[in-house]
Amino acid sequence: MTRVVVIGGSGHVGTYLVPRLVAAGYDVVNVSRGNREPYQPNAAWASVESVVLDRDAAEQAGTFGDAIRDLEPDIVVDMICFRLDSAKHLVEALRGRVRHFIHTGTIWVHGPSVAVPTPETEPRRPFGEYGIQKAAIEAYLMEEAQREGFPATVLHPGHIVGPGWPPLNPEGHFDTDVFSRLAQGHEILIPNLGMETVHHVHADDVADLFMAAIANWSTSVGEAFHAVSPQAVTLRGYAEAVAAWFGQPLNVRYLPWDAWKAERPEGDAQKTWDHIAHSPNCSMAKAERLLGFRPRYSSFEAVYEALAWLIDNGVVETAKR
Repeated sequence: MTRVVVIGGSGHVGTYLVPRLVAAGYDVVNVSRGNREPYQPNAAWASVESVVLDRDAAEQAGTFGDAIRDLEPDIVVDMICFRLDSAKHLVEALRGRVRHFIHTGTIWVHGPSVAVPTPETEPRRPFGEYGIQKAAIEAYLMEEAQREGFPATVLHPGHIVGPGWPPLNPEGHFDTDVFSRLAQGHEILIPNLGMETVHHVHADDVADLFMAAIANWSTSVGEAFHAVSPQAVTLRGYAEAVAAWFGQPLNVRYLPWDAWKAERPEGDAQKTWDHIAHSPNCSMAKAERLLGFRPRYSSFEAVYEALAWLIDNGVVETAKR
């Protein structure tokens, strides 16, 4: 039986990926820092081996890669690698020992959008530590795959959405009160003209793309793929769609960036700036061409499912205050 080790498997994507792997007949090991439950229950977790391992502490001790290697994986899926030195440490331990290594990247390796939809071949112009490190990891893994034969694939998710956690909202941050205000017909504030874009993806679609990469080993090794919905959405269009779900007209005030950020907490403003400065709009043509993969969820369908969960659990309030 093929053995798959998922590092960070109880997170957003792992919640859906691990049950898919079990259903496909793989022997699955979930490596996590603690015993956090997945976001959605599934009986498949009963057959998953769980290993508790603090990555940061183990990397500092120089033992993390050896610990993963000693689990004797055929396939390693790394959900939580954010630094180049961390990726190098793991690759050196697994070199010659695994059949497939799949790294979770981010569409932010692209930096600001230029010509859209952006293909994977677009030159990398990342900004911010997160995007810069992820781009460096991608470049390293592709070099290792293409020159040294290390069997690496990189998947670049957009803004991951699913039941159990707040989605990126139409103001470009994560405060769920924005959804409550839209549901109740209250005013929200959107920076500029609301024409910047965000690109969601349902966590289950990301999980399904991991499965497609595994199933199509010969065409996925040495390649990077976007993992997004079929279309990005503008902040304005996103807000209008959410308001319409509740039978409300769009009640929005547009403010220049400096005026907008003065109305919001610093943390929210920074998150919004990161999103609108990137304004991602990525193509899924490569995944369809090489892996036969098409996402099931549109951006709005993915957000709708996540929002329904927030309402059912009392996080978003639909009754007017």
